[in-house]
Amino acid sequence: MTICTGIGYDSHRLGEGRPLVLGGVEVANDRGLEGHSDADVLTHAVIDALLGAATLADIGEHFPDRDERYRDANSLELLRDTVAMLHGRGCSPLHVDATVVIERPKLADVREEIRRSLAGALGISVEHVSVKATRGEGMGFVGREEGAAALAVATVERE
Repeated sequence: MTICTGIGYDSHRLGEGRPLVLGGVEVANDRGLEGHSDADVLTHAVIDALLGAATLADIGEHFPDRDERYRDANSLELLRDTVAMLHGRGCSPLHVDATVVIERPKLADVREEIRRSLAGALGISVEHVSVKATRGEGMGFVGREEGAAALAVATVERE
């Protein structure tokens, strides 16, 4: 067995009339993230990290935003599809560490629910899913509350 690591990143604008979905969990907020799918930056970053670890390109290649099949898609379903792709290549997710970068809301109250949601879609124990959050401290597009971003690192075992 070989252990491989991948890195993922995603960002989306905040906008009116959309739910804020992070890690498959709807988080109470006055604005949500805009995008072709549910714009779940956290799950998208995790997907890209997994695809990178398995050398399977990126989320845009597998779930392009120009494809109407993915309009308003549930990103947790895309994550489950990604895990199935990995299994098809003899790869298994072992661990995910992710950081959400958002000015508000604070995520402490929903962090454990997000971890459980991601772990379920990944098919791994919640003890192997780390989710953290940080703010922009008033700087950049995050600090001005124009959008949010997420970074993820995934560790995968390959046959």
